[in-house]
Amino acid sequence: MAKPVILTVDDDPVVLQAIARDLRQKYGDRFRIVRADSGANALDALSKVKLRNETVALLLADQRMPQMSGVEFLENAVEMYPDAKRALLTAYADTDAAIRAINKTRIDYYLMKPWDPPEERLYPVLNDLLDDWLAGFIPPFEGVRVIGNRWSPDSHKAKDFLARNQVPYEWLNIEVSEEAQKLVKYAECEELKLPLVLFPDGSSLQQPRNIQIAEKIGLQTQAEKPFYDLIIIGGGPAGLAAAVYGASEGLRTVMIEREAPGGQAGTSSRIENYLGFPVGLSGADLARRALTQARRFGVEVLTPQEAKGISIQDQYRIIKLADGSEISSHAVILALGVAWRRLNVPGIDRLTGAGIYYGAAQTEALSCKGEDVYVVGGANSAGQAAMYFSKYARKVIMLVRGESLTKSMSQYLIDQIESTPNIEVQVKSSVVEVKGENSLEAITILNSLTQEQQTVNANSLFIFIGAQPSTEWLQDVVKRDERGFILTGPDLMPNGRCPKNWKLERDPYLLETNIPGVFAVGDVRHGSIKRVASGVGEGSICVQFIHRHLSNFL
Repeated sequence: MAKPVILTVDDDPVVLQAIARDLRQKYGDRFRIVRADSGANALDALSKVKLRNETVALLLADQRMPQMSGVEFLENAVEMYPDAKRALLTAYADTDAAIRAINKTRIDYYLMKPWDPPEERLYPVLNDLLDDWLAGFIPPFEGVRVIGNRWSPDSHKAKDFLARNQVPYEWLNIEVSEEAQKLVKYAECEELKLPLVLFPDGSSLQQPRNIQIAEKIGLQTQAEKPFYDLIIIGGGPAGLAAAVYGASEGLRTVMIEREAPGGQAGTSSRIENYLGFPVGLSGADLARRALTQARRFGVEVLTPQEAKGISIQDQYRIIKLADGSEISSHAVILALGVAWRRLNVPGIDRLTGAGIYYGAAQTEALSCKGEDVYVVGGANSAGQAAMYFSKYARKVIMLVRGESLTKSMSQYLIDQIESTPNIEVQVKSSVVEVKGENSLEAITILNSLTQEQQTVNANSLFIFIGAQPSTEWLQDVVKRDERGFILTGPDLMPNGRCPKNWKLERDPYLLETNIPGVFAVGDVRHGSIKRVASGVGEGSICVQFIHRHLSNFL
């Protein structure tokens, strides 16, 4: 934690140097001593301290200063730091003014100049003030702060990016938080564009892109080398497992993730059927553990970074990244995962991020406290989200297109939902329209059995309706099925023949695509089982096929 600040102000440079010296000698091991030569400069210094989210324990100001007296400075400073102790340094002639200031402006004490010796005339008084301040001191949040509007899609993106990358942050809603409004003023934004993201070093970004946030918080976005033994594209469970096994077995490995390690599974609030965790674990916890393992074995993790193209040159597989750079390797694992399928109803695109969300249960749950929340979907992800929301929302309404949950959801989740009193399941129901100007205000629900439509007030709609792969960039290189899922192994050989342009004597390995040395694992693979454990298994065993492939030319 940063040391609390003691700020001293005096327009006389000799006096200012002397008081700062004495303060530093006595309190420098526990407090940071900041000095200013005028009231205006002191207020500017406090603004910078505020933007770094540091605390101020004591304000010590000379009374007789031009432009702004000590009392005037302390009156202004109290708006920024109302809990800081306040003391005046005065000459004998200013004693009456100091006493009036104590009575009028809640100044805690006044000290006479000169204060020599400080052991008798300075430190005892300040010790009492600082002890009193420390007794009620609550350490501030240390980390990133996001100031925005609940219904701002850009604010949601910033929060979701930080949450999924497991970066602690504090959310301040500018519509209800006085602190947020003050911080905006201190940041001196010429034209405010939300969200305003404040960093611990006192810097800020307005309406930043994810990659700008990543660079500020120290995430790696650029590869350190031009060549690797193994490039893994995608950081979900399958990609993380491949990274751990590949690097642990000596392969120089880099993993490219366009959003956050953990993938779609990383957004799950609770996974209860993963082997070895009898009480379950969150997707974020699983991702954190796996990422720690991967980094311990030396895996480079690039995030947010995105692959935009793949080309083949002899035994090299070349990946073009979104920033235009290229890296190459002998082997590539496509662990791209899937994205939530979009709900195609009138008005939805305009309100996405402003009350309508795909996934994002953990990011927005606290904002839904005491409200009714609608969840669209009937598979495990929707069930896990409903259980998570039930801790915060007044009521959770699950809209399920099928006739029951049994065909698509694990029984343990069904049992939990049935035993949770504030979760209601509406079957044969789907959303056919959403309404709202700046944020979601209402949804229209269709009952497919009765064909009745009902419009209900709604501020929050979370959608979990299946998945689709993002594999368009592989077109004309890697074979895919009609829905975009990647074909591997036996699925490349429906008639028993190797795929066209396959030049090796052997058949494609189980997880290998039509390009030798390029493999696909996890949800993006045609015919895969959409479970976390399955993805981890495929990512793990794929490394053995890579070793076989590499043995041909290493």
